Amino acid sequence: MQNRDRILYLECGTGISGDMTVAALLDLGADQEKLLRVLSGIPGHGFKARISRVKKAGIDCCDFDVVLDEEHDGHDHDMAYLYGHLEEGRHGDDHDHEHDHHDHGHHHHHHTGMKEIREIIGGLDMTDGARALALRIFEILAQAESEAHGVPVDEVHFHEVGAIDSIVDIVAAAVCFDDLGIDKVAVTGIAEGSGTVRCQHGILQVPVPAVAGIAKAHGLPIRFTNRKGELVTPTGAAIAAALMTQDTLPETFVIEKTGLGAGKREYEIPSILRAMVIEPREGAQETAAAADTIWKLECDIDDCTGEQLGYALEKLFEAGAREAHYTPIFMKKNRPGWELTVICDEASRQKMEEVIFTQTTTIGIRRQEMARTVLTRKVVNVQTRYGEIPVKVSGEGKARRVHPEYEMVSEAASKYGAPFGAVYDEVLMKAYRNEDIS
Repeated sequence: MQNRDRILYLECGTGISGDMTVAALLDLGADQEKLLRVLSGIPGHGFKARISRVKKAGIDCCDFDVVLDEEHDGHDHDMAYLYGHLEEGRHGDDHDHEHDHHDHGHHHHHHTGMKEIREIIGGLDMTDGARALALRIFEILAQAESEAHGVPVDEVHFHEVGAIDSIVDIVAAAVCFDDLGIDKVAVTGIAEGSGTVRCQHGILQVPVPAVAGIAKAHGLPIRFTNRKGELVTPTGAAIAAALMTQDTLPETFVIEKTGLGAGKREYEIPSILRAMVIEPREGAQETAAAADTIWKLECDIDDCTGEQLGYALEKLFEAGAREAHYTPIFMKKNRPGWELTVICDEASRQKMEEVIFTQTTTIGIRRQEMARTVLTRKVVNVQTRYGEIPVKVSGEGKARRVHPEYEMVSEAASKYGAPFGAVYDEVLMKAYRNEDIS
């Protein structure tokens, strides 16, 4: 059935990790061939992405596994060692065992920074939306690692998340989510375990600092359980933070489809991430609309340079602002100044305020929670003589708007030596003939 207001609900009752997320999204119908094509472009050797079916407590689940060669494989199956219950000497060089992030070995010790991450992701054959999401996930991780270790973000070298299998997981999650074409993601609660876990820096208390930092910065709804072990990994937390748009569900809804993603570690309760595509019922439309609220942040500035203001705007968008802009104003004593306005969701409001206070000279921020009415949105890929080009479709009936993706139209025009207008017009013509739009 055709859905105009679908929500992806991530039910994290047994935690969340990178591979569990990818598997759940694949089980929902994300294009497996597209994913493997993108992953084949990741430089380096020593891994193979494997997609299969497994049984968890008798339940059929999808399994996504980054299979490492012997040089990079480790001992994630050794749960006692993972939790720090065995002496390091009994494992020789295994004391550098890396816990992150998804229930099997992560042991490639090449230290990778954001510069290298951006180069890798920038060179992959993926959509702009998927690329932006992958970079956003890594930026969230970088910020958490920066705060945990007390170093600038640009100097962070990922130990755990720099491993090739972690890069694969993050890219795969971004590609699969983008392929599903869903804008709203609900995360109502994420279960975390207890005890300790062994990682690159030694034995740490659960949740590890990166997970705690991400939860604090992005308002993740974490709840602790008495289950022994690390149920939420840094990569899983970063993915949830990057995707989450709301922490509540409609009062009533119907389930369109369910996907189950299997974890690898053995716990008392099987680790399964359940992802549901849901649609609010007719009677719940008012509730769903009321839940779609935003925060408007404002401040007046008259003592910042243009460069500083521009940098602040960049950082706001990197941190997840839905909209941010400056408006010229005249302040007291007729001094020219700027009014900064930021639109964001509840989960990122605190982070937006932090960026404003650290990157501008303001000493106060006005904030207001606002309800809003929005048109439905989706992305439809349209086949043309210039290749496949994504089109943004907003609204229905007389309110429908169709906008070809500018960057992709521009790339196609350059590639084929065609006028921009000719490519744009053909995309529009093909779009209106597409049954997913008409």
